[in-house]
Amino acid sequence: MSEPLKGNVLLVDDDLAVAKVLGALLAQAGLTVHAARDGKEALAVLARRPVDVVVSDVRMPGMDGMQLLAEVAKGWPDVPVILLTAHGTVPLAVEAMKAGAADFVLKPFDREEILFTIRKALLRTQGDAPEPLRAPSPFIGRSKAMADVQAMLAKAATGTATVLLRGESGTGKELAAKAVHDGSPRRAGPFVKLHCAALPDTLLESELFGYEKGAFTGAATRKPGRVELAHGGTLFLDEVGDIPPSMQVKLLRVIQERELERLGGTQPVKVDVRFVAATHQPLEELVKAGRFREDLFYRLNVVPVELPPLRARPEDIEPLARHFLDVHAKANGRPPFTLTDDALAVLQAQPWPGNVRQLQNFLERLVVLSDGQVLTGDEVKRELARQPGLSPAPAPLASAPTTLEAPSAAGADAGLTLESQRKGMEKQALVDALKRANDNRTLAARLLGISRRTLYNKLEEHGLL
Repeated sequence: MSEPLKGNVLLVDDDLAVAKVLGALLAQAGLTVHAARDGKEALAVLARRPVDVVVSDVRMPGMDGMQLLAEVAKGWPDVPVILLTAHGTVPLAVEAMKAGAADFVLKPFDREEILFTIRKALLRTQGDAPEPLRAPSPFIGRSKAMADVQAMLAKAATGTATVLLRGESGTGKELAAKAVHDGSPRRAGPFVKLHCAALPDTLLESELFGYEKGAFTGAATRKPGRVELAHGGTLFLDEVGDIPPSMQVKLLRVIQERELERLGGTQPVKVDVRFVAATHQPLEELVKAGRFREDLFYRLNVVPVELPPLRARPEDIEPLARHFLDVHAKANGRPPFTLTDDALAVLQAQPWPGNVRQLQNFLERLVVLSDGQVLTGDEVKRELARQPGLSPAPAPLASAPTTLEAPSAAGADAGLTLESQRKGMEKQALVDALKRANDNRTLAARLLGISRRTLYNKLEEHGLL
């Protein structure tokens, strides 16, 4: 969950072992736990203590969970009741829902599921979701490009529309997704992440939608998926362009209908989730190639936000560099570092194909490997020479004459456009990384500061597979 839970929970269960384990779990999550062994004792606790949520077993001697539910509804109508039930008593729990129970959780319970269910109930008792808040910006920089991005994210946060974050790897798409969540009315709810490219296709469906007991070998209990866990909050789908076509149909249905079916299930489950997706891939081209559904693309692309690469905003390199140096100096127990003007000029002259993530990793290496606390241009150049895809290119001289000429047709044909040069440098960075890693692609991805899936996508794009 995104934040510690706060509130008073009354736990009612005659099974002392279950009560002890669940009580410890709730206390660890930040809740104040009061315990009772049956319904009669629970009513006595309610009469003398403030309680925000009741979590009760269904089957108990004396007054059972159903009778307790009725009594709580009469005497404390604002206190929600969550029922714990075994698989055999699910029909009874469904009847309890009709009678006014806030929710029910199956035994043996899943930690994240029960905390998620209690969080929903607490939001009900402790007031509605707060009004939209303009959260502090998580981005560092002073460029107009990033100011425009932050303004767009702030506007998008106040609504409910799906947001599609686009940009190269390492530009801060996850940071942008969290900013949308934190600035929205849903910020008290969960912020759930799923990296679509990190999971094989066989696991992606169960991770997204969950599964029922017995849905496949090893499915010993029912498990909620990421969509269910994000109920009342935001689900961030990173690298959504890597979702296989078979899963795209199911995701489209969830976004359109706001309901899903767990793997192995037969009943639809309603969900209240805001979707934020991210990709570095050109989805329009994937649509034309038949690899991405056009209707899903339009569902995702309601509020598109493009995050610019670092080379398009070199003025942000200085504040980013100073911030990362401070962070990594503290993390490594080093005194603060000073960056000289010539060192900064060398950093600003780099293309940084891995963007902010690559800059951050490079500065961390400088902090770890440097003997002194003053980083000079020569030190930065020496370390750049050791890195694949980077070179200690000098910064432009201020005294150098500047001549503006229209590019000739021959120059254009020779591939002197900014995009062609960017692709050339990116391809060379990939070749250098593979060579340095002895063609070990996992190590090459780590050297470049990108995921393995992103590395494979780039290798395919540049014809290096």
